[in-house]
Amino acid sequence: MMDRRRVLTGMAAAPLALAAPGIIRRANAESVLDVAAVYSLSGTFANVGSGLNDGSKWAFEQYGSAAGHKLNYVLLDDRGDAGEAVRKVQEAMTQRGIKHVIGCTNSAIALAVQKEVYARKGIYVNQAGADEVTGKDCNKSGFRWPVACYSAVNATVRPLIDKFPKAKRWYTITGQYVFGDSLLSNCKDVFKEKGIEHVGNSYHSLSDREYSGYIATALSQNPDVLAICNFGNQTVDVVRQAISYGMKRNTKILAVWSTGLDQFQALGPENCEDVYFGANFWHGVDSPGGRRVAEIVKQKTGDVPNYLQACGYAVSQILIEGLNKANSTDVPTIVKALEGISYEGPTGTESIRPEDHQVVKDYYLMLGKAKSAMKDKNDLCSVVAATKALPPPEKTGCQMAASL
Repeated sequence: MMDRRRVLTGMAAAPLALAAPGIIRRANAESVLDVAAVYSLSGTFANVGSGLNDGSKWAFEQYGSAAGHKLNYVLLDDRGDAGEAVRKVQEAMTQRGIKHVIGCTNSAIALAVQKEVYARKGIYVNQAGADEVTGKDCNKSGFRWPVACYSAVNATVRPLIDKFPKAKRWYTITGQYVFGDSLLSNCKDVFKEKGIEHVGNSYHSLSDREYSGYIATALSQNPDVLAICNFGNQTVDVVRQAISYGMKRNTKILAVWSTGLDQFQALGPENCEDVYFGANFWHGVDSPGGRRVAEIVKQKTGDVPNYLQACGYAVSQILIEGLNKANSTDVPTIVKALEGISYEGPTGTESIRPEDHQVVKDYYLMLGKAKSAMKDKNDLCSVVAATKALPPPEKTGCQMAASL
């Protein structure tokens, strides 16, 4: 009810603002900067969208203002649908004049929104994983904080192959959507280079919750390693069901892309033990930026930060760092300020490559601990490797325009 009253009040005030003298309108525009945040608060990945949204909001609360403007957080719930996301972004940009956009809950949404924001000459900072975001579908508007699928695979699959050189037979279970396909494609490239036998792949849909058939097929191939190439709750479900089928006894299990602590907690120490996970963030890695995020999350939840909270915070931070460095809300000026910037982010010192607008940061290969080895309830995994595994800019497929 409160949200409805706020919306109605804003709508009622709109004609008055339009009728006001130009000097008043300019003063209002200069004092408040609306930023749209696009997240899925319903649908398959609603739990992911909710966590990301929390982190983004908390960053805005902490900073308060940027480039001399009070920051106003405008949440757009895309309900897990790329078409809905584009429609809401169109409305925000045309009706409210918003030019600054953050957030996404999956790669398909990010790709659609990034194209739309670019067409309307805005700036967009997102959390997608698909290579295309900073690859063939890159544009001057888009910036990405998490690593690409290329980096996630090369920072997890390669170290695991090196650690277990005799584990030559790999099976994959893959989400049949943009992100899953991107992970799988990169896995195949590494398999080919390293002489790994890819003994099979099972695709599952976005709506699947039962994976016993895929796991049975995987078991029939006697793999040395099961690599899981999907996202969100589906990762947790596949790991849990693979373990319940006894797969952990004779097979190494790798979830190439996890959301870290929240998923480890959902699995519990019994399931996490001896399972390998890839992660963009881990609260146990000490850095100035990580401590800042930890302080905020501690105030809000009384606990340590998870990946979703840190990732939501990170995209807000990037936009705000750009606003402050540019000392302007002008989009081309902010884009130029962000290209090549270095700052203290949630994982340590992070920077942005001018060539593709990818944040340069570590991606972690983690191993689940035995319950007896845990120091506290959040000490579920240890970092095995931290790698900056980015492809050379000329290999990404990104053809960045010279200007917006």
